[in-house]
Formats: sequence, C-alpha cells, structure tokens
Amino acid sequence: MKKILCYIYNGMADFEISLLLHRLKNTGKYEIVSVSESLEPFYAQSGLQYLAQMKIADIGSTAAYDALIIPGGPINNEQNAICPVAKEMIAANKLTAAICFAPQFLGRAGILRNYRFTTSCSEEKIKSLGLEDPFYRPNYVEARTVTDRNLITAKGYAFVDFAELVCDYLNIFENEQQKYEQLGRVKE
Repeated sequence: MKKILCYIYNGMADFEISLLLHRLKNTGKYEIVSVSESLEPFYAQSGLQYLAQMKIADIGSTAAYDALIIPGGPINNEQNAICPVAKEMIAANKLTAAICFAPQFLGRAGILRNYRFTTSCSEEKIKSLGLEDPFYRPNYVEARTVTDRNLITAKGYAFVDFAELVCDYLNIFENEQQKYEQLGRVKE
C-alpha cells in the first residue's frame, strides 16, 4: 500500500492539511500515517484533539513512505525531531510538503539552503518573538506556493493551492474532470 507520513503536533493548524489528507486518502488511496514526538494526545488550533499513530523515533527507515506532509503551527526552535526525517525524505528524492510556518522544520534541517521556498512567517514575526530565524532567507520567494524539485511549500492561506500541488505531484487524479469535481480547480 502507498503510504504518506504526516507530522502532527501541539498547536498545529489542522485546517491547512484537512482537504489535502482527505484527497490523498480517498482519491489517491494512500494510507496516512500520523507521527509525532510522543503518543500523548494534544490539541490543534481548531480545538480538536489528536493522537499520533506512531512516534517519530519509531519510523526507522523512510523507504516505505512516498511523501512527508507538515502542517503549520507555532515557531518552536526546540522542536526538531521531525528534521532528520525531512532531511532523509529530501535526500531520497521523495516529496516533502510544508505549509505556513512548517518550513521552519526544513530550515532547521538545513534543507532550505538548497531549495527555494515560501512561508507565512515573516522576519518581523521572528524578531517579535525573540527567536532565532530558522529560515534561510536568501532562498525565500514571496509567493502563495513554491515548488522546487521534490519540495512544495505554501503560505497558510493557500491551503487549496497546496492540496492541488501535492495531489498533482503524486498524480492522484485520473483526469481534469475528476480534479475539478474534487478541488474545484482546472488547469488553465
């Protein structure tokens, strides 16, 4: 079975990935495997409680997975357990997709030094939080979405665009009509 890792964590913006995960599971027939630092329940920004299926430490090899999806959430320079997984996925030329503030993990993994990206997190926001900037700003692109090889990044408000890009990358739609019916989008 085709599998996708989805990193979930306390305070994540679950709305940014809901449409995407729904399409990947139901149209693409992917098994979505949620991973986190622990198996303790936590709350997303929506107020919904989540429980990961697997601890990050128990993933082992990423060879069985086709992609890694990371939703946005609060900046936390101490939250790094997913970074080696993202680095391994990128090195294996597997899709890694991060939305809103989620490219922070890719920045701390060193990935953004070699890829163009976008994020909703501005330099001003980082300064206001008094945190170290995890983003490699010379590769930042001011755009709703950025695709650079096997990396897709998006601003938080571009969650439909994000879903479309990931679904297109993984080629889950049989045709443009199906894509239109499921995302309301067609190629122009």
